[in-house]
Amino acid sequence: MGGLFSRLIESSDPQLMRQALAWLYGFVRPQRGAIGVLLGLSLGASLLALAQPWLVKTLIDEGLLAKDYQTLWHMAVIMIVAGLLGTLLAGINRYLHTRLSGRILFALRDDLYRHLQQLSPTFYGRRRTGDILSRLDGDVAEIQRFAVDSLFSAVSALIGLVGAVALMLMLSWQLSLLLALLIPLEVLWLRWMRRKVEREVRSLRERSADVSSFLVETLPAMKFIQAAGQQRREAERLDQLGQGYMGQLLRVQVTEFFTQAVPGTLTSWCRACAFLVGGWWVIQGTWQLGALIAFSTYMGMAVGPVQSLLGLYVAVQRMAVSLGRVMELKREALAVREVDDPRPMPQGAGELRLDGVSFAHDGRQGMVLEQVQACLPGGAKIAISGASGVGKSTLIDLLQRFYDPDGGRILLDGVDLRELDLQALRRRIAVVSQDIVLFRGTLAQNLAYSTPQASREEIEQVVRLTRLDSLVQSLPLGLDGLLGERGQQLSGGQKQRIAIARALLQQPAILVLDEATSAVDEATEREVIAAIDQLFAGRTRILISHRASTLADADLHLELRDGQLRSKEPADHGR
Repeated sequence: MGGLFSRLIESSDPQLMRQALAWLYGFVRPQRGAIGVLLGLSLGASLLALAQPWLVKTLIDEGLLAKDYQTLWHMAVIMIVAGLLGTLLAGINRYLHTRLSGRILFALRDDLYRHLQQLSPTFYGRRRTGDILSRLDGDVAEIQRFAVDSLFSAVSALIGLVGAVALMLMLSWQLSLLLALLIPLEVLWLRWMRRKVEREVRSLRERSADVSSFLVETLPAMKFIQAAGQQRREAERLDQLGQGYMGQLLRVQVTEFFTQAVPGTLTSWCRACAFLVGGWWVIQGTWQLGALIAFSTYMGMAVGPVQSLLGLYVAVQRMAVSLGRVMELKREALAVREVDDPRPMPQGAGELRLDGVSFAHDGRQGMVLEQVQACLPGGAKIAISGASGVGKSTLIDLLQRFYDPDGGRILLDGVDLRELDLQALRRRIAVVSQDIVLFRGTLAQNLAYSTPQASREEIEQVVRLTRLDSLVQSLPLGLDGLLGERGQQLSGGQKQRIAIARALLQQPAILVLDEATSAVDEATEREVIAAIDQLFAGRTRILISHRASTLADADLHLELRDGQLRSKEPADHGR
């Protein structure tokens, strides 16, 4: 195993691969107790397996050929008991192995998912969702299989190899020399094949990610595809991707077949030679038949572990590909980091101050914000306008710390956002945007997503305030009625009212409405805004909208243009 890991490290960036292996086995080490039990069971099972051919030898040579019925009877009983005990150990081993594998698999997946939860919107904007899913599912599972299965496979193989070789030497050291010829040839072959296996497996993972990305992209957009009459084109695209995946899968299968077939053929030749030589000795009367059968069996038992150990080259290459793909995600830098000792959350009215704030997106030209100096008074109703793409949503992302400014700082009631607890900060600032996120579940669960501790009475209150009564009545189970995935059966207005109700239930110090009422009529919008003004009187409200009516009654009007946030006259609130 050490040699395999050395070659794995040599084939990649040594430092990065050491970090990857350290991350992986950080999840294996806590399971040392369970691993120790399984290793003990593996040792017992291997010893029982090694005993069987010797029992057969004794049964034939000292019982059957010697015509000793008592010995024959004793050996048969021992073989039955050993077989039953081996079956019992195998069943217990399989159960404990499955439990251990599951623990490590979900620990690896949970750690990667928690890391993904901390990445910025920019990361998800440039990554295919299907590719992320492929790494989170298939690649993590491949890593887990290697981390657990290879360990026990290697230990069992080593025990089997040492035991089989020792027993072969006891039976005939001359014939045992065949292994000295066989093993170097197999090692050379597998070393030559491992690079090709790595290339083919990496390509297979990429083809799998292409299929996943296609499905993630097209299934939610099926209504649009049907309306555009492009079902056949998309079906043909899926067929092409499937053919590409299948072709690559077959190439991997062929490569792995030849990787294993050549050593298997060499093993067959060696066993045939052993039978020819050993059979001649039996015919000449210089060796016993039971010894020949036992030696042949032990040769198979010795070559099998050798092939398993050498076959780990293939497993290493598959795992290396998957580990590299997962570590690409793990090495994604966090846009923001939580402070170790956060300051207490200020309890002011929600004043926001931008002090020399500058920011630019990676990979894009131009500054979104450049040395911005602005104050958003606590408890005020503030309108922010600006052309599409000027950076209004980026400004809101900075307020919620999805990014940190490249320069300057943002203060909440006089405290730098970077000094506050991140989760507490995001609970203080509720944002309702055009992109409404709904989950498969009940209406009540979606409304209380940000505040799962909300009471039934509080949920019913926000339903009335946001005029969701008609939706509740239309669902067979009311608030307990199920919403489909992403709420696809709801209208845009219904989705926006759910999002506003969710924010109201959160009771934040700062409420941001980013085109949040664009899908409702103006009469409903006036009622919703009036309810918000009443419920959030004394707290900061930031409104972004294309409608002049939405921004008309703001206490402060700001315009974002050319990287600057400037005050403007209330009468000039259009965009």
